[in-house]
Order: sequence, then structure tokens, then C-alpha cells
Amino acid sequence: MFFLKRNYTLLICFVFALSAFAQERDKAIPLKTILQTIEKEHHVIFNYIDTEIVSYIIPPPKSTLTLNEKINYLQNKTNLSFENINNQFITVFNKSESDSTLICGHIFSRIDNSPLENANIQIGRGNTTVSDKKGYFELKNENSNEIVVSFIGFTTIKITIPNLQNQDCITIYLEQEISELDDITTNHFLTSGISKTLNGTYEIKPKKLGLLPGLIESDVLQTLQQIPGINSADESVANINVRGGTHDQNLFLWNGIKMYQTGHFFGLISAFNPNLAHTVSIYKNGTSAFYGESVSSVVDISSDTRDFEKNSFGAGINLINADVYSKFYSSKKGFFEISARRSITDLVETPTYKQYFDKAFQNTTISNFSNQQNVNYTNDEKFYFSDVTVKYSQKIGLKNHFTVDFISINDRLNVYQTNTINSNYQSENNTLYQKNYGGNLSWERNWNTQNTSKINTYSSSYELDAKKNKIQDNQIVKQENKILDNGIKLENHHVISSKFTFNNGYQFSEIGASNLDEVNSPSFYRRNKSVLRIHALVLEGKYNDTISKVSLNAGIRINYIEQFNRYLFEPRLQFNYGIFEYLNLEILGEFKSQNCFQIIDLQKDYFGIEKRRWILANNTTIPIQRSKQASISLTFAKNNWLITLENYYKKVSGINSSGQGFQNQLEFEKINGDYEVFGTEILLQKKIDHFISWISYTYNDNNYYFPNFIHPSFSNNFKMDHVITWAGIYEKDNLKIALGSKWYSGRPETTPVNDKINNSNPSNPTIEYNSPNNKHLEPFFQINFSTTYKWKNQNGIQYKLGFSILNVLNKQNEISEYYRINTASNSIEDVKTLALLRTPNLSFRVNF
Repeated sequence: MFFLKRNYTLLICFVFALSAFAQERDKAIPLKTILQTIEKEHHVIFNYIDTEIVSYIIPPPKSTLTLNEKINYLQNKTNLSFENINNQFITVFNKSESDSTLICGHIFSRIDNSPLENANIQIGRGNTTVSDKKGYFELKNENSNEIVVSFIGFTTIKITIPNLQNQDCITIYLEQEISELDDITTNHFLTSGISKTLNGTYEIKPKKLGLLPGLIESDVLQTLQQIPGINSADESVANINVRGGTHDQNLFLWNGIKMYQTGHFFGLISAFNPNLAHTVSIYKNGTSAFYGESVSSVVDISSDTRDFEKNSFGAGINLINADVYSKFYSSKKGFFEISARRSITDLVETPTYKQYFDKAFQNTTISNFSNQQNVNYTNDEKFYFSDVTVKYSQKIGLKNHFTVDFISINDRLNVYQTNTINSNYQSENNTLYQKNYGGNLSWERNWNTQNTSKINTYSSSYELDAKKNKIQDNQIVKQENKILDNGIKLENHHVISSKFTFNNGYQFSEIGASNLDEVNSPSFYRRNKSVLRIHALVLEGKYNDTISKVSLNAGIRINYIEQFNRYLFEPRLQFNYGIFEYLNLEILGEFKSQNCFQIIDLQKDYFGIEKRRWILANNTTIPIQRSKQASISLTFAKNNWLITLENYYKKVSGINSSGQGFQNQLEFEKINGDYEVFGTEILLQKKIDHFISWISYTYNDNNYYFPNFIHPSFSNNFKMDHVITWAGIYEKDNLKIALGSKWYSGRPETTPVNDKINNSNPSNPTIEYNSPNNKHLEPFFQINFSTTYKWKNQNGIQYKLGFSILNVLNKQNEISEYYRINTASNSIEDVKTLALLRTPNLSFRVNF
């Protein structure tokens, strides 16, 4: 009986124990669930690796405990460590993992203290990892105390901590990258202030630009002609030829506004004030898909929107123009930037102005008027130009940024001439106005560290008016060319990971062009007007791995032209690979199109000075211009040596002969064709202390193909078989000296078969020509010099004095040659156009 009672008691105790143990097991829950509950109760974030906590199932701590008490409880119940960072982020890691082999940390944005997901972390030259959505990372140490952290849009940092392996989890804050430019592959390209980026873009910062031969100011369009592959066949910034293309095939943007006028004084001076704090991006190939309306290069000029230390003011004068510049805060987060420039040519005639005038007006109707066998000749000329820019920038909070930009460019020429020949009185009153106005409103929104949006609305208006009044004949000839370009651009930038970003956008533009010709006697009136509306969808992906040194940008632009109901697909590619630390391989490619370009009706239009008119494609007689280009290059940069070698292929189709500047049998033809270029560009540069010297060589084989012409294939008008430039630049302290030269083989010309005029049609005598561009001019050679010196007074005011000489040797370089009929002598005239002769310039500037 006792035995039965004892067994019964043991059975009851055993059942009770099982019940108690089962109840205890029922209260135990997964650790991950406990952590999620604590996150909600105390508004904290736990960082952990799932595989390290999945095996823990424990009773939860009492809800009445404090945060620290709950953490202590969890540490006692598990084999885990909990690190509390600012009572906001708590890192959970396994104690059993050797402290000497594990490094952990958190990565945050300095802007808003938000965690950065997918930041790239590397220790020494070994293990790599990325941060999770909470900014947390772990990696095994490899006997190194140095880690590198990178994230797109933020400055890459290198952290060195003694005995890193014995530290707790570290906290890292990344600063937002001030510059929006891509990583630099080559700095100090040609001179200080010019660099080349991973996507093949050349960046010019005029405020930091060093000295270049013949320049005493940071003239944007003169500077970019120093880059291999970019030349001007006639020394004009209004006729820049990039890899054999015409000037109008280049896209010029100023703060998102397309500029249809780029030069003052008919192309001898850049229309963009060199004293603005801006960045100039130049794309010869591999253009981003966000750029359209160009079959050649892109020149994107953008003013600086960053904060600055103090208000500034500057003023300067040279032998052509005077200017003022100011940048000042209007509030804590807003500022104005204003610049204005005006020529002094209508007030004083300097030696520089005299050389510019002779160069601009040679072989025009204005100079021809004075070259007649005159007895009594008088000339009254007034010429001036001006430009004004205004920027207003305003930040609203940490995420919004508004900017407003305005630009005005004006040129005006008035020439009144009288002449008496054999008692016959002749007089003309010529006027020519050229102006380009533009405005842009931009809003940028940083939604978070991974997403940014930008919207731009812009307008650009261009007008060219010419009026020629032959007073004695009571004849008035009037011509006009107008362009109105309005549009909107939407851009979205998404950071997918530390290595990959995705960009997309939409663009719409409406371009209207009109041309007017009017004569009162005999009566003649012609006016043409056309409008195109173009939609574009942009998709672009960028991959940039700083560790493997691979950069890839690939995109596509899809254009839809309403009037033609036509789609155009334009892929773009930029690839860069660091073969070694000092050797880079670059591959670029693009397809592009253009609907607005220039033609020349007659070489004597606008008095023979400004002959080009902007027109729009009609998809029939005037086709859309389309281009394709590919290039491959190597860049070697080591021990202050820089060597670049680039080979390229370029083809542009849909060109019209009237836009190529023919002055031979093709002058009055209007036929369509294409041109094709194979080229090589080489640069060799060395920097030694304060001295830098470089030499570049460019070769291009550039030929037209007009299938409907009797001679379908021949040399391009802008072909320069060989171009060699050299410069030596010395910069120390406040003194800069530059000496350089340029040599290139002569441009093609077309010669007459003989010196006889063809009078088979007496009402229209003609010249019999050989095949087009059958001969070349003599080579061009020029030596240029410039120097500047700056100093400060005790009040911090900076002064700068500059002096330059173009064509030091005063060499007569022929830049074009054509033939025309002289009706007075009934003979053929050989007309030669010369480059600038020796042209000095002097400048003085003050900044404070």
C-alpha cells in the first residue's frame, strides 16, 4: 500500500513537472520576434544577421523593463552581444565570433543621419561587403587596420584605426559629394583647370583655368579649341569644327538653354563671359542620352550653384571690351550672380579692334565698297556688342533647390559709306542686328539619399536682322532669320546600390524657325515659317565599381517627331576600365540626330559677314541629320607624364550641300549626302615642377559623299589632314607665361579649269571648275604668346594684369580661297581670305 502511494505521488510530481515545463516552453518565442517587439516599444532599430539569431527561442523580457534592462536580459539569456548606439541603433552579434576576425559598423549620411544601404566597404585589398538597409555591415579582418567606404553621391573615405580588430562596431558618416561630376581620370589636362572624366568628358573650370598661349582670359570657346580634335577652320568661335563637323552640328547649352549665337564680333570673341564661376563639359563622343539635337559635339556650360564664403565683385577691361561681375547673398540660402560685358569699340579704336575689323570684313560687300577705284570715299562705322547674365539660386530646407537663369547676347553693326566714281555718287547704309535671349527655371528635389528629381523649363529666342539701303537707287533689301525654342525637361536619378544608378527622364521641345527676304525695288517678298514638336524618352544606367575600376554608362534616347510621325532610337555607350593604376581603356559610342541646322542661301547674304540661316528639317528635301560614332582610346598617366591615344570613326548622313559653305560649282546646288571621318588623336604631356609642356597631333580622313552629283566623293571643306599643336607653360606664384604654336595642313579649295569665263548663257556667265576640292591651300602656322601677373594689396583686393600676342611672327596665313567674276573687267578674280595678323591685347582686372 505504501509502495502504491509512493509511486502515485511520484507520478503526480512528474506530471506537474511536465506541465510546468510545457508552460515554460509555451512562453518562449523566437528572438527575432522579441527584437521586433522591442523596436516598436522603444523606437529603436536592431541590426543583426538572421543566421546568428534564428536558433534562439527564449521567454520575452517583461514589458515594464527599461530598454537597457531588456538588453541585459537578452545578453544573459543568449550568447550574443548588444551594442547600443545613441539609443537608436543596436547592433547584435555573436560572442563566439573571434573579435580578432570580425569588423562591424554602421554607415550614415551626414546630411540627415539616415542609414545608407548598399554602401561599398573594403578592408585593405581583400574582403568586401555592402551595408544593409539599416546601414550595418560586417566583414572578416585580414590583418589590416584600413577600410575604404564608398557610396554614389558621397565622398569616398579611407579610415585607418589602430588595432581595428579590437574595436566595437564603428560608426561612419559620409559627406555628400560637392561636385556632381564623374570621377576624374586625368587632371591637369593641357593646363590647370582642365580635366577628363571616366565618361570621356572634358571639364573646364574657367575660374581655375591656367594660362594658354594667346589668351589672357578664360574664353570658353577659345579654350576648348586646344583639345585634340577640336579646331576652327577660320579662327572663329562661331565656326568650331569637331572631328570634321560644322559649327551648327554642335549643341551649345548655357544652364540648360540652347544657344543659337555663340560669338561676338562675328565669331572672333566668345559670347559667354569668361569671369563666371562655371563648369564647361565637352563631349566629343559617348554623349549622355539626356542630350539631343546634335550630330557632333556637346558643349554644356553650367553656372555654379554651390554656397560660397563671401560676397565678391570684379571688374575688368581689355582692348576690346569691359565687364563687371558680382556674386552676393540675398539670404542665408539664396544668392544672386550677375555679369555684364560691353565692347568699347564704338568709343575707341584700338590696335586689337583694327585687326579684328579687318579680319571680319575682308572680302565682304562692306570692304568691297571701299576697294573700288574711288576718288572720294568716306566711311562711318559703329559696331558694338554686349552680354548680360543673371542667376538667382534659392535653397528651401534640405531637399529643395530653385534656380532662375537669364542670358542676353547682342551684336549691332551700322556702316554708312559713300563713294564717288567718275562723278557718279554712290552711298549705302548697312545695319545688322544679331541677338539671342534665353531663360531657364529649374527645381531640384532630393527625396532621399537614393532618389533625386529635377525639372527645367526653358526658352531661347534668336534673331538676325539685316537691312541694306542703296540710297541713290532708293532700293532697300531686308532679311531676317528667327528661332524660338521652348521646352521642358524632367530628370529622375535613382541610386540602386553603391555601384549602380538608374536615370530616366522626359523632354519636350517646340522649335519654330522663320526666314524673310524682302526687296522694295524690284518688288520681292518671301517668308518661310516652320514648327517642329519633339518628344524624347530617356533611359540610362550607370555602373561604377571603384574596386574593379570598371565604369559603364549605357543609355537610350527615343525621339518622337510629331509632324513626321517618326520615331528615332539613339543608343549611347561609355565604358572605362582601369587596366592598371596608371593605364585606362576607354570605349565610346553613340547614335544621334538633329532637326535644326544652318544653311547658306548666298555667300553675300547679310553683306557676306554672317551668311548662315537657321532652318528646320522637313523630312523630304531637307532630311533629318543623323550620326553614328565610335572610338577607342588609351590613357597613360604616371610620374607627371600624360599620354593619350584615340582612334575614332564618325559618319553623318542627311547633310545638305547648302550648309557646307561651298564657293564653287556647288554653291547654288541643294543636294543631300553625308560625310565620313576616320581619325587619330595623340597627346604627349609632361609636367616638371612649375613647368608643363605638351604636344598633340591629329589626323583625320574626312570625305563627302553626294550620290546625285557628278563627282560623288571628294574631300570635306573642313578637312585638316594633319594638325600639330605645341605649348610650354610656366606657372609660379602669381606669374604665368605661355608660349605655343599651331600648324595644320591647308584646307581644300576648288580651282577653275582655266581663266576664261563661260558665256554660253550671256545672262548668267559662269566659271568652269575642276572637280571639287582638287587642291589644298598652303599650311597654316602661327605662334602665340601670353602672360599674366596678379597681386594683392593690404585690404585683400586682387589685381591682375595680362598681355598677349596672337601671331607673333605676323605670318600671312591663308584660310580660304575662292573665285568670282568681276563684271567690270569681265575676268575671274582670285579671292583670298587671311587669318589675323599680329594682334596684341592688354587686360587689367580687379577682384574683391
